Amino acid sequence: MNNFDFRPHLQRGLAIPAHPLALDANRKLDEQRQRALSRYYIAAEVGGLAVGVHTTQFAIRDPQVGLFRPVLELAREEMDRAAKPLVRIGGICGATKQAVAEAALLSELGYHAGLLSLGALRDATEDELIDHCRAVAEIIPVVGFYLQPSVGGRVLKHSFWRRFAEIDNVVAIKIAPFNRYQTLDVVRAVIEAGRDDITLYTGNDDSIVADFVTPFRFGGQERRIVGGLLGHWSVWTRRAVELLEQCRNADATPDLLRLGMAVTDSNAAFFDAANAFRGCIAGLHEVLRRQGLLEGLWCLDEHETLSPGQLAEIDRVYQAYPHLNDDAFVAEHRDEWLR
Repeated sequence: MNNFDFRPHLQRGLAIPAHPLALDANRKLDEQRQRALSRYYIAAEVGGLAVGVHTTQFAIRDPQVGLFRPVLELAREEMDRAAKPLVRIGGICGATKQAVAEAALLSELGYHAGLLSLGALRDATEDELIDHCRAVAEIIPVVGFYLQPSVGGRVLKHSFWRRFAEIDNVVAIKIAPFNRYQTLDVVRAVIEAGRDDITLYTGNDDSIVADFVTPFRFGGQERRIVGGLLGHWSVWTRRAVELLEQCRNADATPDLLRLGMAVTDSNAAFFDAANAFRGCIAGLHEVLRRQGLLEGLWCLDEHETLSPGQLAEIDRVYQAYPHLNDDAFVAEHRDEWLR
């Protein structure tokens, strides 16, 4: 596994779920269920895992919580046991000193790349942002991250992405502004930079299928978004893997667009779109709780829970789209994963 060249796999396009955090009723790490989640994703035949990212809860980095390294190590151990090599991506956030330290930890633990959030640098100039990204890229390959402002990101102009795409050790970009104009900014910047080696991944959980079936064309050059690194894919994951294969290099047929609508409607319930995404992590936890993979909805922040009406919305999409869930797959293997 140490000689695994992750880049060709990343470039082909993978289904990569953003790994949640399993806690017990005392809001302490539930190692058994944390491992079970990793085993679930691996059995669902994902191409990699993203750990220590928004869905894992940024608060794991709090020194009083002390879960950043342990959670990364648990996922690494489960990926080490997998039958096939997996692309290992770890979240990186904070100001430059913190980000560089997190990049070094990821490298030490054998992660292939860092998903670099710029949410902590809300007031930084474009020059400062680029310097920050270069400092991290000197330590580990970087996956750029356009995180939507409603959950802690910041607006990043086309000029930033054009300069970001010139950083040698950038290997991919997760495009997740939940905004079509800003999505186009990223794709156009990468095309203009001539970087065929920067792979485009969707993080737009509200338009997953649309991103996959859209040929983006600028200046006579065409690119596709080939994979997904998604919080949404931390649930119903077996179906997500199948969805990516169905959409790979596909045209935007009415059937696929209809399927995309169903996926987006489900995401609206899980991510709590009606309440500015306040219940997004708890909504994912609720699905995993129903499947028996999590014991409860507990988050590190005791105030982070389902919004009023969100439970009814999750009930609604479960009934509306039974073909999208993988409950039977989970039920068949859950006891094995929980051992």
